[in-house]
Amino acid sequence: MSDLRCLILGILDDGWEGLSAAGRARLAASRIMIGARRTLDLVAPHLGGDIELRDMDGALGKTPEWVRAALADCLPVTVLATGDPLCHGIGRFLIDKLGAGKIEVQPAPSTIALACARLNKTWQDAAIRSCHGADAGEWFEGATPEHGLYPIVRAVAEHTRVAAFTGPANSPDRIARALLAAGYGDDLRISVAARLCLQDEEIFTDLALAEAATREFPAPNIVVIDGATASAPRAVFGFEDADFVQRQPEKGLITKLEARAVSLAKLGLRADSLVWDIGAGSGSVGLEASRIARLGHVWAIEKNSADAANARENARRLQATNYTLVEGKAPDGLDAWPDPDAVFIGGSGGELAQLIALCLARLKLAGRLVMNFVTIENLATATAALAAAGAEWDVTMLSAARSQPILDMHRLAAQNPVWIVTARRSPSATTAARPEPVEGQSQDLDRLSPNGL
Repeated sequence: MSDLRCLILGILDDGWEGLSAAGRARLAASRIMIGARRTLDLVAPHLGGDIELRDMDGALGKTPEWVRAALADCLPVTVLATGDPLCHGIGRFLIDKLGAGKIEVQPAPSTIALACARLNKTWQDAAIRSCHGADAGEWFEGATPEHGLYPIVRAVAEHTRVAAFTGPANSPDRIARALLAAGYGDDLRISVAARLCLQDEEIFTDLALAEAATREFPAPNIVVIDGATASAPRAVFGFEDADFVQRQPEKGLITKLEARAVSLAKLGLRADSLVWDIGAGSGSVGLEASRIARLGHVWAIEKNSADAANARENARRLQATNYTLVEGKAPDGLDAWPDPDAVFIGGSGGELAQLIALCLARLKLAGRLVMNFVTIENLATATAALAAAGAEWDVTMLSAARSQPILDMHRLAAQNPVWIVTARRSPSATTAARPEPVEGQSQDLDRLSPNGL
């Protein structure tokens, strides 16, 4: 059995001159060379006519079979990749398809490393993301994880430095506009390293978002986004009720801090949880959930237009870019949402029993449904619906009191008691029909960066 392996060779835009002697020798010994057309053109003039060139532009999905066939015929095969093939590049794709034992990688420096070197910015703690691929379109309020700029916008919320591979459509100016739309401003600076290793290389350092948003930058390019470090970090959750924009005069439509804290604990959120917030009101529960599930996403729905406007304003103030608010009445539209890890029902619009059945059917097996009630009638409806569905459930009654001044002393003023119902789907319950998942391979290929192609 042949021990021949496919070589994935990293190359930069300085082409043949930038390759090591070992890399040149391996190329010269190849019989099949696969790469993007622009990459093939960098080395083809330096090689003999007996090497077969295969252009994988538009044919990336065929590449594993091309490699597999070459190895079966004992033909040395090389795949050219820009920069480091194992950093948002083709390396993982081919290893997953062919197995690590069939692959050898000789990387060039990552274009991220080159960009940071030109900018004199360290990158060991930077978050590295990519939006190279299909046209993502402009960023919009409530964009979901399917949006091509989502990984970059979310990384900015988590890291003080983000380095990103761009693409012809998803360019630095579009990224800058996305960050402006997400509520960022002078607290961020964006740098662009364009046409690295070419004679017309250009470096743009620490531009304001507003300036970068209106400029056209030479391609290809890398962006580095730096956040301000002077401002005090916000708490993850536990905001005061008054921190949220809400209906005035108050009509009790915000989940109070004490009930919010217990409800969030009952939801059992992970960092990557997918959350539904039904009857969002001012958005307080869903928005605090989005800060706990910082690597996940929250989908919220609210039927009252004034409350929905308040929730949108609260999301803007918190720069909650992993939060999508829909104005409407549940269950309309919930079929388009992904199956949740956790669901919070703060209001039902009279459809409580139907919503409970739907949420339990869609809830992931280890997920939780949490509901808040202040009336005995709604509590009775909920427990009856849970019993009918065969769900596991429990009820916590929360009775809290807050201090209030009286003369030169303080007294305790009781809040309305709240029943917090926590339910889990029975393992034997039948799940509702769900839409077919999107084919994962095509998404992965779309997001391969130029660092690996």
